[in-house]
This record gives sequence, C-alpha cells and structure tokens, in this order.
Amino acid sequence: MNHLISFFILLLALFAPLPAQALATDWQSAEGVTVRLITAHDKAGAKEPLLMGLDVQLQNDWHTYWRSPGDAGTPPILKIDGSTNIQKIDLLYPTPRRYSLMGIDTIGYSGNVVFPLRVTRQDADEDATLKASVDLLICGTLCVPQHFDFTLTLPAGRAKDSAEKPLIDAALAKLPANKNTPHLSLLDTQIGIDTVTVKIKTENGATDPDLFIESKDNLAFSKPEVSAPSDTLTLTAKLLSTLPEGKPLAATPLTITIVNGDTALENTKNPEPVISAPAPHPSTKATPPLPLWIILLLALLGGFILNLMPCVLPVLSLKILSVMKHAGGEKRAIRHSFLSSAGGIVFSFLLLALATIGLKLSGQAFGWGVQFQQPVFLVFMIALLTFFAANLWDFFDVGLPRFLMNSLDASHHPKLAGDFATGMLATLLATPCSAPFLGTAIGFALAAGAFEIILVFLALGIGMALPYLSIAQWPHLANKLPKAGSWMMILKHILGYGMGGTAVWLLLVISAQVGRQLTMVIAAAMIAILIALYLRHKRVLRWLVIPTILAALAGSFFIALAASVPESLAKESGVWERFEERKIPAALAQGKIVFVDVTADWCITCKFNKRFILSQDDVSAHLFDKNKVVALQADWTNPDPAITAFLQKYGNYGVPFNIVFGPQAPQGIPLPELLTSSAVLDALEKAK
Repeated sequence: MNHLISFFILLLALFAPLPAQALATDWQSAEGVTVRLITAHDKAGAKEPLLMGLDVQLQNDWHTYWRSPGDAGTPPILKIDGSTNIQKIDLLYPTPRRYSLMGIDTIGYSGNVVFPLRVTRQDADEDATLKASVDLLICGTLCVPQHFDFTLTLPAGRAKDSAEKPLIDAALAKLPANKNTPHLSLLDTQIGIDTVTVKIKTENGATDPDLFIESKDNLAFSKPEVSAPSDTLTLTAKLLSTLPEGKPLAATPLTITIVNGDTALENTKNPEPVISAPAPHPSTKATPPLPLWIILLLALLGGFILNLMPCVLPVLSLKILSVMKHAGGEKRAIRHSFLSSAGGIVFSFLLLALATIGLKLSGQAFGWGVQFQQPVFLVFMIALLTFFAANLWDFFDVGLPRFLMNSLDASHHPKLAGDFATGMLATLLATPCSAPFLGTAIGFALAAGAFEIILVFLALGIGMALPYLSIAQWPHLANKLPKAGSWMMILKHILGYGMGGTAVWLLLVISAQVGRQLTMVIAAAMIAILIALYLRHKRVLRWLVIPTILAALAGSFFIALAASVPESLAKESGVWERFEERKIPAALAQGKIVFVDVTADWCITCKFNKRFILSQDDVSAHLFDKNKVVALQADWTNPDPAITAFLQKYGNYGVPFNIVFGPQAPQGIPLPELLTSSAVLDALEKAK
C-alpha cells in the first residue's frame, strides 16, 4: 500500500504543471548590497523592446540613488560594451524617496528595488547577449562604490514569461506616470521668481508627499512645504541656487516629479533635455580677465608681502645688520646702501622675468620656485649661503672694485657689493614662497606675453624692495636705531649661524633628490670651503685657499649634474595618500570630500601651513577623517609633469596650493596660500 501511494505521488509530480522557467544571473554580493540581472521572458521572442531588470537588494541602513541624487551621491551607471545583437538599453527609475541627514537631502532607494531595463535589439530573429557593467554607489554610515559584471543570453524563439516577470511588472508600475491617473493628478503649476508651486489631487490623501525638480543648470530646490486646505494638496519648493544671468525661473526648462506614497507623476515645463551632470562650483566659474593695472597693483602688494613670508626669514639677519650698521651714519651712505639692496632685488626679478620668457618660448613648463627642484641650483644656493656665513664670521670681506667705489664717493667706500648681493639673496630665498596676490599676478603673467611678464616681475621686485626704498628715501629712520658697537660683532657672528642653518636645510632638501651619500659629499665640500676661508683669514696656507674652493665647488656641481633625480613620491604617513588625479572623481562617486595638498620640501610656507594650521586639533579631526575625507598629497620637490599640469589647470604656478573637492564642489574650492583654520573648515563644509 505504501509503495502504491508513493507511485501515485511520483506520477503527480511528473505530470503536474511546471512553473515558468527562471531566467536570471546568479546573485553577486558586496558590502551593503546584493545584485542580479533578471529578464521578463525565457526567450527573445519577436516583441520589442525586451524587458529586463536590475534587481538590487540593499541591506539595512544602506541606500542607493535616483537619476538626480540630490545634495550628494551618483546615479547607477550601466554600460553594455561587448553585448551581442543589442542596439541600446534604457535604464528606468521607479519612484524614489528623500533621505535627510544633518541638513543634507539625497534622493534614492532603500530595501529592495528593481530598475526596469528596456532593451532594443538589432535583429529580432537572432539571439541576444547582454554584457552589463554596473556601477552603484551604496551609502550607509559610509559610501562605497560597487562594481558588478553580468552576462545574460536570451535565445531566439517564442517567448514565455519567466518567474521574475512579476518583479519587473511591479517595478514598471512604480515608474512615474507622464499624465494624470485616478491615484494622482496635477491640477496646477505656478512658477514664481524663486519658487515652484504645484496643486495636486490624490485618491487617498497625503502619504508623505514630495516634490523633486530637475534642470539642465542643476538648480537646487528646498524640500517642499505642504498644505492641504481642502481635498487638494499644495506643495511649494524654494530655489536655493543662483539662476544664470538674464534667465528667469519661469523660462527655465524644468522636469517636475510629484511623489505621493508609491505613486508619482512627472511633468515638464518649457521642455528641453535634462542634463543631470553636476554644475561647476560657483568659485570656479570663469571670470573676465582683470585689467593690467590691477594685476600690477596685486604684484606690487604680493612683492611687499614676500618680506613677511617665512621663506625670507633666513635673510632677516642680513636685513637687521644692514639697518643697524648705518645707525648714526651719514645719510648719503645710508641711501647708497639701501638703494644698492633694492637694486639687487629688482635686478633679480628682472633676471627671473627673462628666464620665464625664455622657458615659455622654448615650450617648457615653468612655475614659481621650480628652480628649487634642480640640484644644480640647490648646490649654488648652498655655496652662496656658505660664503655669506663666512662673511658674517669675518673670514673675508666683499667689496666692489676700487675704481668703482672711488667713482661713487671718494671719501667713503660703502660695501655696496655686499648690499647688492643681500638683495639678490633675499629674492632667491623668496622664490619658494607664494604670498597672497602673488599667485594671481604670476598666473596672469605666464598666460600673457613677454611684455606683461616683464611688467609683472618688475612690479614684484619693486614691491619687495619697498622697505629698502623707504629707508633710502628717509635715511634718518636708520639713525633712530642703537649705535653700532662691539655688541654688533657678537650679533653678526651669531646671525652667521642662521645663514649656516639655512644651508643645512637646503642640504636636507637636496638629499631627497641626489641621495644621502652624495649629500654628505656636498656637505664635506662646503666644510672644506669654510676651512679654506678660515685659514685665509688666519693667513695660514693661503696658497691652498683658491684651489680648495674651486675644487669643492666644481665637485659639488658635478655631483648635482651627475646625480639622477628620482620620481616624486608622497611622504609615507598614515594620513596622506599619494596624489593621482583619477582618485578625485572616484572619491566623489563615494560621496566623499577630497583635500589635495600640493607641496615641496623646499617650500617653507608649506611646512608653516602643516605645523600651525593643518595640525590643529579641530582642523585635523575633520580633514583626516578617512570615512569622509580623502587626503591626497602631491610632492613637487622634484619635477613632475602631472602635478605641474594639475597646478596650471587651476591657474597656479607655485606652491603651496590646496584645493577641496566634494559633492557640492565637484570643480574644486581653491584655498589661499597662507592657510587659516576657518578657510579650511569652511571649504570642507561647503564641499559636503
């Protein structure tokens, strides 16, 4: 009997109606989401278009985005490269909902959502193979971009419904309607100066009504205010963006999506294709060029401020001595001395202008302070500082030729060559710095012609020379200082160590370019020069002085020329990632903020920003929060064409350069050269 029952059960199983065949890819899982590709039929059939679906199951507290994601996020991206017999595919969006968090509104989906796909074939009688590449941004407490690849083949032939067809039908029913329905109808639309108001009628009253407005200008609107005076609902959204000049809101093409529960209605005003690409941040919009006289004024101010920058502090000793040694002296001698220093500054800036013109004509990249990327120049600076330190220690004196000094003043012979060299050294040490207004002036000059370059650099030189020119104009100011005495000799020797310390700093910079061992050889050569000058000062072995100096200098320059320059590498720290420009859009796709720091070992202002601004607790807590911010560091100590191109892309030719990108600032918010905590925090807030 038991066997007979089993036999009848087997017969029933064999002849019972079979369920529709399932046609879908396997589920693919990633953090926060599980995805598969499904189709409404088991074969291609003759009907057009084919119906498929992207079945997305989001875990608790995770969501993804609508075609216009709101204040942050990115919509799904679907590519069909490599597909066979498929002409195009349309990704459709069911009715979304609004997500609000800390004042940020995004639009999208949570839980389970199916995105319908309308697939158009090239030949209805052939098999169709869809190779779909899918990118989804999944956000919870953090945002993670996820990538999936699917392949699904529909053979040619008469089609039957698949088991997944009800899922696709349900998703199609959730698409916003393009005309009134019994469930939701649009009664009126009013567009004011800065508001959009719609009146709707619903079948079952208000069920979390909402209003989403899209425009090609990517205008932002507030969450609507809802009122229900009778059996109708009124929704009013306020414009939050600035309209393009001369274009009123009433004439702007808008796509208005009205949502009430699971039903939605889409309406277009002033029809025009909607472009949902992010608009440039207001701070990056092109502005008309400034007049030349304003650029020259900015250059004058920038040059003057260079005297206050950290980069110029190493020559502060020379400035102090230059003033104090003339206290109580003749006005004519004071005037000559300070005019000579001012001349050294202006002359140096004119040399920089000529070098800039030459490099520009040759097609080479040039930026403010790039000479500090060259080991030969660094050796020159180290040797120059070594000689200045030896001069302050009284190992030797610097003077103009006797005939020239006599022609200037027969009764007094100021050391004008030393003053002129002081001005040149101040200029050379100022070039790693980028002062306020300097970047604007340099950027204008490098984008203009040779005449403008000379004018801008001349204005920079005059600006930096203004303190010297002021004392030359009013020499009695120097007489207000204490009289020179034996204490000056002690101070001068102490300040000589400051110049020596600057040379040591440059040795540290060059070590990143030529290596530690070769740097030690250069340091030994500088020590040999100091010893030779000291022996000359003591009148011991004077015949060795000149050969020793020439050999040391020649050997150092040969090392600098022969040493290979390593590629620029980011500092190995726990907070910085190595700069690559492609990382910026990838991070923005995750809804993160990107902070880019373009720096160099020879940039003292860069170090100043890090020590006194970026290291502050309130700044670092926001800046180096890896869940929200990606911190990229671009090391420009050595030449790097990619970093140079990135700087020039934003109109900058020197460092430091810092810029913040974010969902609300996809084109970037440039920061000032001298950072402040408020500037950094404000930019991070605006970019969110």
